[in-house]
Amino acid sequence: MLNREERNEKQRKGKEVVMYVLSLSWAADSVNMDKSDLVQKAKLAEQAERYDDMATAMKAVTEQGQELSNEERNLLSVAYKNVVGARRSSWRVISSIEQKTEGNEKKQQMAREYREKIETELQDICNDVLGLLDKYLICNASQAESKVFYLKMKGDYYRYLSEVASGDSKKTTVENSQLAYKDAFEISKKEMQPTHPIRLGLALNFSVFYYEILNSPEQACSLAKTAFDEAIAELDTLNEDSYKDSTLIMQLLRDNLTLWTSENQGDEGEAGEGEN
Repeated sequence: MLNREERNEKQRKGKEVVMYVLSLSWAADSVNMDKSDLVQKAKLAEQAERYDDMATAMKAVTEQGQELSNEERNLLSVAYKNVVGARRSSWRVISSIEQKTEGNEKKQQMAREYREKIETELQDICNDVLGLLDKYLICNASQAESKVFYLKMKGDYYRYLSEVASGDSKKTTVENSQLAYKDAFEISKKEMQPTHPIRLGLALNFSVFYYEILNSPEQACSLAKTAFDEAIAELDTLNEDSYKDSTLIMQLLRDNLTLWTSENQGDEGEAGEGEN
């Protein structure tokens, strides 16, 4: 006879197997669906907050090789942002626990093994996105706005890799992230208004990269402040459709500047990032 704990563990594993099989079935179905059905599937998954399914559907859309519409582009971004975001959050929690278990070898080993499992998941997701960007998205982008969006995305996902990397791997991911951000930044300055939400989101995330990855608070603050000031100076160019997104990112830029300044006095906090 199984005790209660053993029964619960058996039931949990059974549920995991069922969910894995359902996920495989969803992925297999997505391969043979047309674009409009896949997009609808992604929207359903988003409403159900099943972001892994949403990412699977939008990956299949991307692999059809056509340039994505703005809506499709945003669905892809939201899906993977949530998928990778869950792992980044888990990684931070377990890394903190691992550090606190020093002196207890068994607990520390368990925490380390679990952290490594999460790291592998995170790395697989990031490499999946980077593969889509390099093979389909960046080369198919016909508009400057799309190119900046995808290059920013490339910078973001290399940054996520660098957060869990070490040694030569960390150096490579940091360099790749910085290069993608710089390429996006140059295009955005030439082709987009300072109030454009994608340009603002790029400045926000690039400044976070300088602060958290390169440990360059002066460059981070300079970039964030310049982006904020330039947007303030041209508020009259704000597009009505993007007003909410632009002002939200401007607020995040200002919040980060306040946070980074106050950290010099010993306060702690987490920098905001742009989703656009």
